[in-house]
Amino acid sequence: MAVSLTKGRADVSIVLCGQAGQGIQTVDSLLSGICKRTGYNVFSTQEFMSRIRGGANSTQIRVSSKPVSAFVRRIDLLIPMSKNAIEHVENRLSDDTLIVGDKVTLGDSVDQNKHNFIEIPFTEIAEEAGGKIYANTAAVGALAALLKIELSDVNEFLAGFFKSKSSEIIDNNKKAAAAAYEKSKALLDSGDIELELKKDQSLKEQLLLGGAEAVSIGAIAGGCNFASSYPMSPSTAVLTFLAQKAEQFGLIVEQAEDEIAAMNMSIGAWYAGARAMVTTSGGGFALMTEGLSLAAMIESPMVIHIGQRPGPATGLPTRTEQADLNLALYAGHGEFPRVIYAPGNPQDAMSLTHKAFNIADKYQVPVFVLTDQFLLDSRYTIPEFDLSEVKNEKHLVKTDKDYLRYALTEDGVSPRGIPGYGEGLVDVDSDEHDAAGHITESMEVRNRMMQKRLIKKTELIRNETIAPELVGSDDYKTLVICWGSTYHAAKEAMELLGRDDVALLYFKQLWPLPEQAADYLKKAEQTIIIEGNATSQFAQLIKLETGISIEHRINKYDGLSFFVEEIYEAVNNLI
Repeated sequence: MAVSLTKGRADVSIVLCGQAGQGIQTVDSLLSGICKRTGYNVFSTQEFMSRIRGGANSTQIRVSSKPVSAFVRRIDLLIPMSKNAIEHVENRLSDDTLIVGDKVTLGDSVDQNKHNFIEIPFTEIAEEAGGKIYANTAAVGALAALLKIELSDVNEFLAGFFKSKSSEIIDNNKKAAAAAYEKSKALLDSGDIELELKKDQSLKEQLLLGGAEAVSIGAIAGGCNFASSYPMSPSTAVLTFLAQKAEQFGLIVEQAEDEIAAMNMSIGAWYAGARAMVTTSGGGFALMTEGLSLAAMIESPMVIHIGQRPGPATGLPTRTEQADLNLALYAGHGEFPRVIYAPGNPQDAMSLTHKAFNIADKYQVPVFVLTDQFLLDSRYTIPEFDLSEVKNEKHLVKTDKDYLRYALTEDGVSPRGIPGYGEGLVDVDSDEHDAAGHITESMEVRNRMMQKRLIKKTELIRNETIAPELVGSDDYKTLVICWGSTYHAAKEAMELLGRDDVALLYFKQLWPLPEQAADYLKKAEQTIIIEGNATSQFAQLIKLETGISIEHRINKYDGLSFFVEEIYEAVNNLI
């Protein structure tokens, strides 16, 4: 009896599972790239342990006839590459899951009475091609055949991917891929495996992009020319990308000795006229909060990217969560304005990071870009970015000899000069200060500065908030609310639900809370919020700002992103 991998669906969910150090990410890069070049939509995401060797890690690759960008529980095809692989994903397997693997590797972990198992001897194929190291490429070849990709396309991609290697290594990779390809193709030809996906040749021109790359591209588009950081997963990917592109785009990228230094370096860079960003995670940003208050007091622009992961303390360093909203919202002593963006897809990650630089520069305030491990480490096929709105607004002034850094203005934004650009003295101080930047303890001056620095600026910033995005019918009865990286899973779940009376409201700006929020919420008969944290931090913020309580809360905090099925089942049960 034939095994159908799609069962009428437009996509197939492939999971690769093995130990850290086995090269699963290489298989992901190869297969995703080949699929995109062939005309398939691709989404891949990974979950991995915090270790260099051993453990059990998995990567899901969804190959689809239509755009797909979310994590699913379902596994249609499993490629286990270590003995503990099947056990690691056992709770996601079903009677329809097909396992393709190597008995030499898996040993007794495969129960053929329990699992649909087909053997392809990856280890033997690899050794015949030149060594066990080529087992991963053999797996790519087998999967390419099942996905009805031409072997010539596989060989072309392998040659490009390994172009920095010797011709012998390239040839060995091709041999391993070809041998596994033929064995896998025989299964298709025999009718033992069925798969129906449609290719779209226009996808060859699309991007295959990770979330970390999208944030980095947004920073470069925003004129970022200085970045400082102390490496901390998952934000390290942003630091790495910017460092790789530093020479090309005229960036200075500094790996500081710690997070305190990184923050202060970026404050100094803005003071000198650069456009700077720090990229960190929650635990790293905790060390930056004193610097955040310094930036607020001296009215320095600042862009802060936080890649969220589970805490407290070290928590789960390689997993995902949405639990640092309150940290970004309330960090720093004293009261001062700030802006918080939370992109949920690569396009928004790029455009909001770009916007963060303009808003920070215009209003001289800190702006947060709040992402998480899931968004940063996932990859998507997407159209090329729309760069028509990418414009950099610089607000520096050439100072005269009577320049006052903190001049009291009607709108609260003082002209910002930098040392050496004009005749004026640019005096900044962490103490309360007068218009010239000189220390003061005058209560009258304090009141004026707080009015200027906080009250007036906040009013201006609220005028530039980004409205939430409504997905679905305007004539809804149930409103599902999400923010950040839960967007794609929630959107796909709503599509599965298929109800005209249910709509999704996606927030990409969390603070200041968009004024449209209350109107959307009041219109709903029932409200549901989806958050990757335990206490529904955004629901609390909504109530604080609007007085409206969200009726139902769907929370997840085990370190994994939401499965589409989880959201579908939870919402369906509630309505």
